[in-house]
Amino acid sequence: MRIAFIMDPLANVAIDKDTTFALMLEAQHRGHESFHLGPRDLHLDGGRLFATVRRATVRREVGRHFELGDAEDHPIGHFDVVMQRKDPPFDDTYLYSTLLLERGVEHTFVVNDPRGLRDANEKLYTCHFADVMTDTIVDCDRARIAAFVDRVGGHAIVKPLHGAGGLGVLRLSRGDQNFHAILELLTEDGRRLVMVQRYLPDVRKGDKRILLLDGEPLGAILRVPRADEARSNIHVGGSVVATELDDDDLRICARLRDPLRHDGLWFVGLDVIGGKLTEVNVTSPTGIQEMGRLDGKPREPAVLDWLEGRAKSRKRRGPHGRHA
Repeated sequence: MRIAFIMDPLANVAIDKDTTFALMLEAQHRGHESFHLGPRDLHLDGGRLFATVRRATVRREVGRHFELGDAEDHPIGHFDVVMQRKDPPFDDTYLYSTLLLERGVEHTFVVNDPRGLRDANEKLYTCHFADVMTDTIVDCDRARIAAFVDRVGGHAIVKPLHGAGGLGVLRLSRGDQNFHAILELLTEDGRRLVMVQRYLPDVRKGDKRILLLDGEPLGAILRVPRADEARSNIHVGGSVVATELDDDDLRICARLRDPLRHDGLWFVGLDVIGGKLTEVNVTSPTGIQEMGRLDGKPREPAVLDWLEGRAKSRKRRGPHGRHA
């Protein structure tokens, strides 16, 4: 296959953590061709979508982990699969790249679907599943937020809707003299919506990241926060330990399976604390390398098996529009 990876510069990836890098290694091991591009390398000509790409060779060697070939320009249908793995923020450039990719879904298999990416804000999309998530509000009114924090016991987590990697996530405590100042800052004095969720003490035991492929769980890791941190994200120093899927996790996965498939959200990361869903990560969910190291069962082969099956199915049947 020819696989185009829309992602950040390869020079910036952490080769022992980055999920996209691991998928590229597995694709290369199987003899597939990998191509690198950024969101600004997509362009339209006469209604046809093209991509300016560079052939990528990767290796697990620090400082020598990639080589890129010369720039090549191809119609998007030249590729069997396009993986949209650009990290947040979901800014104007990201938005426009999904709009351009709309012109490509009839010609190649795009993961995740560009319309699904636009519709599924990683914070707000979670609210479609209120029956399995923790107590949550989305608001910019400080009085209503304060009343909610009182209602859930005086402690909550507040998140900017556009953030990622734990950036801007803060713990709210009603006894904190900075409580109102934090709300003023994050809501921009009542002008910007934020998400506020009940504080779940089980976060001290860990925040479970579950990876789903085509609605089915690949496995999970547990991210445990540092003693001096409220956040468990790996990016901010959370440690990773092995874990298993329990009945609550499986119930949450089953609840999301059909909606995720309907929206073309094929490769997704769920965040679960104490049996409650807190986020649905759709842009570039990670954790696959840590998962494989902890239990000795690499998941990249399962992802490539699935991509190969989808690409072969498309070729047999021909493109039938979205989600063909």
